[in-house]
Amino acid sequence: MSFKTIIEPGKAEKNYWKDLWRYRELFYILSWRDIKVRYKQTTLGVLWAILRPLLTMVVFTFVFGRVAKMDTASIVPYAIIVFAGLLPWQFFANALTESSNSLIGNTNLITKVYFPRLIIPASSVITSFIDFLISFVLLLIIFVVYRYIPPVKILFMPLCWILVFAASFGPGLYLTALNVKYRDFRYIIPFIVQFGIFISPVGITSEQVAKVIPENWLWMYWLNPMAGVIDLFRWSIVADAPNPLLHYPFYISLAVIIFFLVISVYQFRKMEKNFADLI
Repeated sequence: MSFKTIIEPGKAEKNYWKDLWRYRELFYILSWRDIKVRYKQTTLGVLWAILRPLLTMVVFTFVFGRVAKMDTASIVPYAIIVFAGLLPWQFFANALTESSNSLIGNTNLITKVYFPRLIIPASSVITSFIDFLISFVLLLIIFVVYRYIPPVKILFMPLCWILVFAASFGPGLYLTALNVKYRDFRYIIPFIVQFGIFISPVGITSEQVAKVIPENWLWMYWLNPMAGVIDLFRWSIVADAPNPLLHYPFYISLAVIIFFLVISVYQFRKMEKNFADLI
């Protein structure tokens, strides 16, 4: 039996997205491998996914709530408000760090086997999402400790998860492509993560930020995609939090998320054919 290879113009892009589905098992394998490697030979194991946000919450609650006296007038305990902002940010930070180094960490696989390279950073974000779900269980425990009953709007949580994933995947995809060509980005990314937490509404709320930033400059704050995501996540948990969906600043953050996602996929696909040579 003989086979014919027919090359048709304009079919490469269509076949690429089909290949993503054909190689779905590889996606599962890489995701499961990253999960096992993350906790292999660690004494505390999955407890790291609980201790990191828990200790950060304690520090932020003390610094912003007790020292800086920035506690809100909400009926909800301040620790829950902080943790509700910390969870999506922790996922964003982990996903950005893991995905940006994912191609470099799979050099042998990239140089020897063909598959859609998009699978590698996507599997890294999924690994960070598992950490996020583990930390979310801790949030439920905090509800019990403070005897707090979340509102019905917590049912919007799946929407928040989708937005957090999109906000993390876009920049992570772009940075991982740049990191292959310009290795300096591995030093820039930790700075972005460290600096970003202080310009995002994690320890404070966007309402408090609006009081100190002049109104004509406030749009720059909303260019941070995590500002809108954190506000929506917090709104679904905190009973008396304002609904960001009713205010236009949220849609500025949403537009930035979509823009980053589209431009990142385009840039990644543009550079992908040279990854094996550059890496």
